[in-house]
Amino acid sequence: MLLAPVTLEGRHVRLEPVAHVHLDDLAQVSGDPSTFRYFATPDLGDREELRRAVERAARELAIGSALTFAQVDLARNKAVGMTALFELSEHDQRLEIGRTWLGEVARRTPINSEAKLLLLTHAFESLGMLRVQIKTDARNLLSQRAIERLGATREGVWRQHMKMRDGFPRDTVMYSIIAPEWRGVKERLTARLRSTAG
Repeated sequence: MLLAPVTLEGRHVRLEPVAHVHLDDLAQVSGDPSTFRYFATPDLGDREELRRAVERAARELAIGSALTFAQVDLARNKAVGMTALFELSEHDQRLEIGRTWLGEVARRTPINSEAKLLLLTHAFESLGMLRVQIKTDARNLLSQRAIERLGATREGVWRQHMKMRDGFPRDTVMYSIIAPEWRGVKERLTARLRSTAG
């Protein structure tokens, strides 16, 4: 099973399989209504929905369909968000990074960039993926810019791809990084993190 439990640690963030032990920390940082504006899933600012999401993550991990991480800010030793690996195709050596959110306290810090570096390194170097994809709501321009800063290639728009919580038919922008691009992406991300570390 490729999506087995693993902990990935950098200088700023530790990614560990999300569990009930993270629930209080996550509840403290999930209350900003803008955090889940572009999520099709229930609003995790509601503690009961957050609890359900953590339980769903445990079920997905048990069958190997997804690996959802708590993003633990090492400076605070507190969980400040979540992110996941999912949509795995072992045959095609492809997976997706997504379901990512960070509380306000962790935004505009190196945490997101380092978390992506850890996830991409795991995907390409440990799991042997040929393709990693990332998608976002076409209205979410901040997310698109962040994905492009990673070095991902914008592949196009899936029109009316999914319905949001309010029934809105969302267009989805799809990005990818493929194995031949990984070395350059890794070098740029590593250099950027080094420069932000001072």
